[in-house]
Parts: sequence; C-alpha cells; structure tokens
Amino acid sequence: MEKKSLNKSLRKANQSKNDDFYTQLTDIEKELKHYKKHFRNKVVFCNCDDPRVSNFFHYFSYNFEQLGLKKLITTCYKNKQMDLFSENKSEKAIYLEYTGDKNKNNIPDSKEIGIKHLKSDGDFRSKECIELLNQSDIVVTNPPFSLFREYVAQLIKHNKKFIILAQQNAISYKEIFKLIKENKLWLGVDNNGTKWFQVPHNYEIATDSRKKIENGKKFFSMGSVVWFTNLDIEKRHEDLILYKTYKGHEKDYPKYDHYEAINVDKVMDIPMDYKGAMGVPVTFLDKHNPEQFEILDGIGRYSMLTGPTNETRGTYLTKINGSPKFARIIIKNKRI
Repeated sequence: MEKKSLNKSLRKANQSKNDDFYTQLTDIEKELKHYKKHFRNKVVFCNCDDPRVSNFFHYFSYNFEQLGLKKLITTCYKNKQMDLFSENKSEKAIYLEYTGDKNKNNIPDSKEIGIKHLKSDGDFRSKECIELLNQSDIVVTNPPFSLFREYVAQLIKHNKKFIILAQQNAISYKEIFKLIKENKLWLGVDNNGTKWFQVPHNYEIATDSRKKIENGKKFFSMGSVVWFTNLDIEKRHEDLILYKTYKGHEKDYPKYDHYEAINVDKVMDIPMDYKGAMGVPVTFLDKHNPEQFEILDGIGRYSMLTGPTNETRGTYLTKINGSPKFARIIIKNKRI
C-alpha cells in the first residue's frame, strides 16, 4: 500500500511538473567529498537551483577555495520571491556567478556574488542557459525528475561531466540504461539510506512514513534516490569479491523462461565460475567494476535496451517457471 501511495505522489508530481525537491546539505556533502580532485580549477554549473537558497550553491561557495574552483555559476527557473518554492511568476530569472572570497573573511558575501538577469525564464533548455553550460566543466544538481531523460541527453550532447541525483527507477529508462551499458554513465558513491528532500508546505504526501516536519519545514522521502555521474571514482575500480560456485549448485541458479541467462537473487551470490549471462539485482550497479564485469542487458517485462518488441511483448523476461522476478541486470564475468 505504501509503495502504491508513493508512486501515486510521484506520478502526480510528474504530471504537474512539481519538481521542487530541494536536496539537503548533508546528502550533498556525503557524496561530493569523493570528487574533490575533479573540481580543481574547474567551472561548476548548478543549472536547476535557486542560487539564493540552494544547498548546492551553499556547498560550493563555502568550499570554493578548498576545492580550488575557478568559477561557480548557478541558475534556476524564475522565482517571484526570495523564499523557497515560490510560484515562478516573476518577469525575470537570475543567475549568480562566484569567483571566490575577495575580502578574506571566508564567507561568500553578497558583494562578491555577481547577480545577473536572464532574458528568458532560466529553463535549463533555454539558449542562455545552454551558453552558460558551454562555459562550464562539471554540472552538479538535482534536476527535475520529470525531465530527467531530456536533461541527461543535453549533458551528453554537450560532452559535460556531471554529478546529479535521480530516482533509482531511472536506471530502467531505455535512454539511460544504454548509457550505463556503454560506460558513459554510472552510479555515484552514496546510494544507501533515506534521502529527505524539502518540499512546499502545500505538497501532498499520502504516506506518513514518507514525510516529516523539522523546524517548520516539510520534507519528503521519494524512496530509492541515487547519484549518477560520469566522473571516475575509486569504487568503480574495486573488485566484487566472489565466493559462491555454480558448479555443484546449478539448482540454485535457474534459467529464465524467456531469456537465455541464469538468475542470481543476491549480488553476494554471483558465482565465480560461471562464464555465461547472469541476471542480477539492480543493486549490482552500485558495486559494478567494468574491468570485472560486462553489462549485456537489463530485463523486466522486456529489455531495458530495446523496450517492448513483437518478440518480447507479453512474455515478461524475468519469469522463472511462470513467476516473474524483479528487474535484473544481465552481466557476464570478463575474467573467465
């Protein structure tokens, strides 16, 4: 029942384009500490954040010198007021540029932050924002989940490095999974635990366990939310330790009814001696080392690469003896 209520809330937000989910500073800090070497002498662009209240802007402006940044640029959709979650009715949007602490008080003062007006509404797809994108090296933000496919496509088109948040189910989007398979996009570091996002007070949350009020602010947990990046991270080169064997335990690894691969119910149970295709839980991607495994496909009702086809329509590719499993990532051990 709780999952159904969550999906209903997310569909409603998607339909109304209500994507005002503001990331907490603690979640930003836990992830970005793993990328410090990438930021030195780089221009960082946060193009889906109100720079006056964004915790992404707060993190980068207060750590500007420590990270060795060259410039910080932040834009957002036009806002009527200085407070959070306004109704986006102002005639002009703004963007902020910050190039570091000039008066040596270790605080990004208003006089040090260049406030400039945009001619358009500040949408990341606008010509002005694309021009700012082309000036940047790394994009870091929490983009609108309703526009995630389009947002990532823009980053790839303009050959940008990025660290962005999204719902875990974005993995199954055909456009996103293709990038994962081709090693053009992968999961970040901090993908465990609950992430709480600040939302407008009038945002409806049907399930009590998904909401909380702290210091007069309303927060919403959207379920499994993960970081996506195309920046190299240490965990991406760590081998997954395998200790189970397929030989002698074949009955523990049944094959799918409509897909040529064995099923592995837990990442820890991946056999070390199987050289064929294996279907593993989606959580495998959090431990994927492309030097150890090749990603072949992703399956659920149909292939994540191709979507439904005449051959797969109605078959449900994860079925075993007629009973479907959750979505699986199809992998192959490259070292056998």
